[in-house]
Amino acid sequence: MAINLQKGQRVDLTKGNPGLSKILVGLGWDPVQSGGKGFLGSLFGGGSTSNIDCDASVIMLGDNERLQNNNDVIYFGNLKSKDGSVQHSGDNLTGDGDGDDEQIVVDLNRVPANIQKLVFVVNIYDAVKRRQHFGMIRNAFIRIVNAGNQQELLRYNLTEDYSGKTCLVAGEIYRNAGEWKFAAVGNGTNAASLGEVVRAYTI
Repeated sequence: MAINLQKGQRVDLTKGNPGLSKILVGLGWDPVQSGGKGFLGSLFGGGSTSNIDCDASVIMLGDNERLQNNNDVIYFGNLKSKDGSVQHSGDNLTGDGDGDDEQIVVDLNRVPANIQKLVFVVNIYDAVKRRQHFGMIRNAFIRIVNAGNQQELLRYNLTEDYSGKTCLVAGEIYRNAGEWKFAAVGNGTNAASLGEVVRAYTI
């Protein structure tokens, strides 16, 4: 039975699941139907609710929660970490349909010792130019699945009103006393691009 998390909750990943190494991190979202005001979307410039291209990314952080190398950002333009521990499924341009829109597979045992935290981010591609924001998105979630047996371990539904926000920090996986834990973050920001998000973590 998967654990449903609330914003701010932290749970053990490996401590309660001995032998867990390879996990699938699924991220999903749906565009608000055209004509609907979902999440006060119509109040923020009204841009098109169709063809909202959300992109999931992982930022691999080292000591002091800082990015050590640009290659440690895994996204549609860099689908696999240099060490092979993190692999992205590729870009989904629409968010239509059920289930995960983008997936990232993480082999926890292969994550380099100098990496302390993996930050999972979803941002809207070209959000400012297209006048789009997360008030136009609904049903956003992040979930973690045991890749070995396809069992869903936990799920966090991002249910806040993110109107006007162009980027969501969905969750984090981090080392703690030799184990891995997950934190449900759910913070929206006004970063205009993934590059702007990454700069916030740069030394």
